Amino acid sequence: MTTGVERLFDELGHFKRYQACLYFAAVFQAISCGIHYLASVFLVETPKFLCNAPDNITDVVFGNHSATSLRDIWGAYSPGGGPVVVRTAAGEQWELSRCQRALRADAGDQLRYVFNGNKTVTACATGFVYDLSEVHQSIVTDWDLVCEREWLAKLTQPTFMLGVLIGALLFGDIADRVGRRPILMATSLCQFVFGVVVAFTGNYYFFVVMRFLLAMVSSGYLVVVFVYVTEFTGSKVRTWTSLHVHAAFAVGIMVVALVGYLVRVWWLYQIILTLSTSPFLLFCWKLPETPFYLLAKGRHRQAQTLLDNMASLNGLPATLKVSDLIEGSGEAAPVVGKEAQTGATASREGPSGQAERKMSILDLFGSCKMAVRTLVCWAIWFIGSLGYYVFSLGSVNLGGNQYINLFLAGAVEIPSYLVACYAMDRVGRKKTCAPALLLSGVACMLIIFVPGDIEVLAIVLSMTGKFAVAIAFGLIYLYTCELYPTVIRSLAVGSGSMMCRVGSVVAPFCVYLADIWTYMPQLIVGVLAFIIGILTMLLPETLGEPLTSTLEEAEALGSKPSKGAAKSGSTAAEEGLELKQPHTKA
Repeated sequence: MTTGVERLFDELGHFKRYQACLYFAAVFQAISCGIHYLASVFLVETPKFLCNAPDNITDVVFGNHSATSLRDIWGAYSPGGGPVVVRTAAGEQWELSRCQRALRADAGDQLRYVFNGNKTVTACATGFVYDLSEVHQSIVTDWDLVCEREWLAKLTQPTFMLGVLIGALLFGDIADRVGRRPILMATSLCQFVFGVVVAFTGNYYFFVVMRFLLAMVSSGYLVVVFVYVTEFTGSKVRTWTSLHVHAAFAVGIMVVALVGYLVRVWWLYQIILTLSTSPFLLFCWKLPETPFYLLAKGRHRQAQTLLDNMASLNGLPATLKVSDLIEGSGEAAPVVGKEAQTGATASREGPSGQAERKMSILDLFGSCKMAVRTLVCWAIWFIGSLGYYVFSLGSVNLGGNQYINLFLAGAVEIPSYLVACYAMDRVGRKKTCAPALLLSGVACMLIIFVPGDIEVLAIVLSMTGKFAVAIAFGLIYLYTCELYPTVIRSLAVGSGSMMCRVGSVVAPFCVYLADIWTYMPQLIVGVLAFIIGILTMLLPETLGEPLTSTLEEAEALGSKPSKGAAKSGSTAAEEGLELKQPHTKA
């Protein structure tokens, strides 16, 4: 029989009706995080454009193509293929390029594409003209974020990811202080408010500020929802429930692709995306606080009410008492008739009764074995996040239909988490993570050999890479928990999460390398994933191993036969695992 707070799941069910209602409600709102993280793919989409043409155009020529208006020439025009030549009713001939235009001197009456005479070159002082056949309106067309202002458009996603990083750090700490429920409610409401406000920003800088705030609250929700669902579900289903929060994020990516295809006006697109998850606001105020948090803070009456409600909705007798959970964990029982006071004990004592020394990040490198383990884990966190966002954000650059590409980038994640859940508990953590990274690396490096006219094969290889890297990205949190002892486990996961966020900030800049070569981002991720996949083989296997308590026990992992080799299904390592930090898509 499980002891401590975990006992409540043995008594009230690991994933019965009460937990299922809370789980699917909380995960539904996680869809909005995927939406806002990837919305910029179409918010900042840049259509074909040229320097603004003079009024009263009568003829247009591009190469061997001719028309009477620019609207009719967009289908033939391709950037880098030379200027577009136009003639006005006054007889002037202009050469229009993307960032400049030139007036031909003494061009004559005949409109020719090639002209060797004198030209007066000027900047695009009167603005730009855009091909609005695909993108009716984006922030690029509204605020002319092209040419010397192109960097402003490219800065929007890195700025958003910076907000993700800050939000994860900020709200993760606040949730430990004020509770999970208030943060879920506040961040959900702010996602809706900031999401709508973004659509009505009148200038670029206000837009970036609102998106930054939106990133903070979206990240905050995603951080806390991982903790929330794992503190309401038992160890028998905890791997499944934690991994499939990612599946909701993937659904958000698919929603972005669908709405982007149907709505080509950026502010309307933003409003619809925000409204798509607004029904959660009608329910979030009913979410209860988690039993782990209530007991940790000494709020025993509220905890007892929660236990009774869980039992009632799960169709079980309300016989479990808070005192049973506290006695099982070795804590003092609550005073009858009084709410126990919150606060930390005067000192934390180890098994010997002596106060434990404060651990630091240097303890992750306390020996050669632990240093190698830490560096490899950090590398997996980094490549997991980098690969995830490079494949997602870069999917629209692969050729073919960009909306289908982005939809597939989200869709391939769902089976990847099913595979991860199955493989982790059967073949092991290392034997799932390393092959996944190697597969991602091989798939991406094969893109080099794909002929330019076979876009479908490049898309298939890229989606294979996304499928594989999502497996590694989904399991690294639990694997990190099992690789480190209790005394530095939170520190190890926290430092890994920081490397994850570094990857998410770097990812947009990596995607911009597609301007050099379309498949350059995928190639970079592929090479790194392959190398890190090989390094993953240096890690010990943790399947069937109990969680370690000391550095000596952690170092001994992998140096002796697995204690759980004969086990199947749920592993001992998952029993009693209380998640302290979430694995976020930051």
